[in-house]
Order: sequence, then C-alpha cells, then structure tokens
Amino acid sequence: QVQLVEFGGGLVQAGGSLRLSCAASGRTASRYAMGWFRQAPGKEREFVAAITWTGSNTYYEDSVKGRFTISRDNAKIMVYLQMNSLKPEDTAVYYCAANGIVTMMMNWRPGGTLDAWGQGTLVTVSS
Repeated sequence: QVQLVEFGGGLVQAGGSLRLSCAASGRTASRYAMGWFRQAPGKEREFVAAITWTGSNTYYEDSVKGRFTISRDNAKIMVYLQMNSLKPEDTAVYYCAANGIVTMMMNWRPGGTLDAWGQGTLVTVSS
C-alpha cells in the first residue's frame, strides 16, 4: 500500500509558474507509476500527466504538453509537477495518484480505480 501527500499549490498570476510536489510512503512506493490529475470547479476529474516507476517515460494530456513537466526522485520517493505558462483554465484541485500500471492512469475515467490518491492541493490562476 502507498500513501500520498501533495503540497505546493497556491495562487499565481496567468503566465506564472508553480511546482507541485507529492510525497509517497510505503514499502514499495518507489515501484509505482505516478501521475497527476486535476478537477476544476464544476467539472470531472481528468488526467494531467504520468510517469513510469523508472522515470524513463512520461505522458501528458494535450492541453498541458510543452507547459507542464512531471518528474520523480525515487531516492526521496517524491514526484513533481512543474507548471509553467499557467492559464486561468488550469485552476483546479490537483491530485497525485499511484498505480502499478501507467496506462491505467492515462486511460482513467471518473468512476475508475487507481491504487492510491492524495488528498489534493488547490491551484488558482488569476487572469
């Protein structure tokens, strides 16, 4: 079992940057694929980015490609989401997730299950 805690959310102006962090704990935490999801007000939760447990492959939702970068440090069991060129439509609660199979995160839809979720951290982008 893996436990996840996100931090680093906050208020930022459009065009600015923010880095989210996710601390994972558990005996096998470093062996999980990790991902970030977000849920904007009044909308369903959606996939944002994912990274394999080795860090060798990354995947992004189209609207964040070229702006967001997911990375991980398995020595610290941390996952990061660097968000640049932020837009007001990026405003959402961002959730860290872990799963044994990375493609399940990329194909996740509301109602689906993943191995673990964090509690979420709010990102607000002002115009």
